[in-house]
Amino acid sequence: MIGIFDSGIGGLTVAKAIKKVLPSYDLVYFGDTARVPYGNKSDDLIKQYALEDAKFLISKGAKIIIVACNTASSVALDYLRSNFDIPIFGVIEPAVRGALEATVNGNIGVIGTRATINSKVFEKLLKNFDLLKQNKKIDKNVNVPAFMRKQGISPVKDKMKINIFSQSAPLLVPLTEEGHLNRPETIKIIKYYISPLKMKQIDTLILGCTHYPLLKDLIQTKMKNTTLIDSAVYIAEDLRKYLSANIDIDRSLSKRKCENYYVSDLTLHTQNIVQKFLGKKINLEYVKLN
Repeated sequence: MIGIFDSGIGGLTVAKAIKKVLPSYDLVYFGDTARVPYGNKSDDLIKQYALEDAKFLISKGAKIIIVACNTASSVALDYLRSNFDIPIFGVIEPAVRGALEATVNGNIGVIGTRATINSKVFEKLLKNFDLLKQNKKIDKNVNVPAFMRKQGISPVKDKMKINIFSQSAPLLVPLTEEGHLNRPETIKIIKYYISPLKMKQIDTLILGCTHYPLLKDLIQTKMKNTTLIDSAVYIAEDLRKYLSANIDIDRSLSKRKCENYYVSDLTLHTQNIVQKFLGKKINLEYVKLN
């Protein structure tokens, strides 16, 4: 079973993408709706929450975990990998790959929660990418994805100067969780957050939180000539390739097309938003972690 967790319902964008690519694989999802958002919490608390989330998924039979939360991926991914002996994927590296493949002028923007932006994980990854291009010593404390280390992006992109510009957008998660996906106030807040990035002439924008794709259409109207990077698309493809290359792990995963969705706080409002987003009715189950 493939396990996926997020701080709330935003990770359903990842679950949806994975089901599209791997439709027969069993999936278990946990949304920590009682403690959302993670982005304004301390690093230690984020790690604690991520550990509890992962333990719950494993108790439900998960043999692979997708951390469908940029905040937890930026703060707790290595911590989780040190605690569990199963494959654990984050959403940061796939997003960086997508941005590097998409950019034409080398100016990449990122919007994310405060914790994600403050971690500077995107800047660190791209700095190591530049060092690798120059055959210089990299920061060993920062993981370097295989696509950077082994094959690069392309002869043109490998020579391109990459600039990254980050902007925290903390209000977008609660707006999404409340279902305010097309409200005037949401449009104004999006415009406020992306205005500084537009001034930098970015041509690519990483949606550095899995909640943000739910606002993708609104963001695109304000960034008409900008490619938006949704990490869900790339993590689903990375997972497919990983399973193709690791047959034993693939065989260990059940494939009965089962889907189980759990949340730590269940309301009719949450149920309605999830149904609207997925376009189908699903059974959300309440679970108390502690």
